[in-house]
Amino acid sequence: MRALVIGSSGGIGSALVAALSGRGATVTGLSRREDGLDVTDEASIARAMGALSPGFDLVFNATGGLEIAGNRPEKALRALDAGAMAAQFALNAIGPALVLKHALRLVPRDRPAKLAVLSARVGSIGDNRLGGWHGYRAAKAALNQIIRTASVELARSHPQATLVALHPGTVATSLTAAYAGGHPTVTPAVAATNLLAVLDGLTPTETGGFFDWQGKAIPW
Repeated sequence: MRALVIGSSGGIGSALVAALSGRGATVTGLSRREDGLDVTDEASIARAMGALSPGFDLVFNATGGLEIAGNRPEKALRALDAGAMAAQFALNAIGPALVLKHALRLVPRDRPAKLAVLSARVGSIGDNRLGGWHGYRAAKAALNQIIRTASVELARSHPQATLVALHPGTVATSLTAAYAGGHPTVTPAVAATNLLAVLDGLTPTETGGFFDWQGKAIPW
């Protein structure tokens, strides 16, 4: 099995690399820190992913960010800032879409393959009961729509492929350290194991779905 992990130097990304390697997979990792892949810069995506040969059975995009350039999630409309919102969309929605664009040529058409992107439950419109976090919520909701829409196209060109958005739960990383509150957390290693188990159980009939770390569908 060949696997590609985007964001491989992050908490969840590095744990995915370790877990996949432990399964005997041949893993390629790409990250901004180690490879100069910046998902907000399509030229860097094209350069890093363009150097890879096709034939990946799994492509997992583990990039994302909650607090960008010191801008914390908004608690109210009065805190909205256009630049901060644009940064959320660039990193959490547009970036993964561009990664997916360049990943298509790497995925086989003649056998099963899986593509996963880290989303977040707070991106669910139907599950939003608390409000706030406008930019992050909206960017993740946009990401979910991108995955849903792309899955329709992928089903035509790669009928054996499964493309999904995944919610990892609250993972103890630098991204969540200030926001975990009373939520139970898991280590990146546990999160990686959970996410891979979910992917193991998915088939092309579930492509375009949004699932949590237990494999339960999350409302859009």
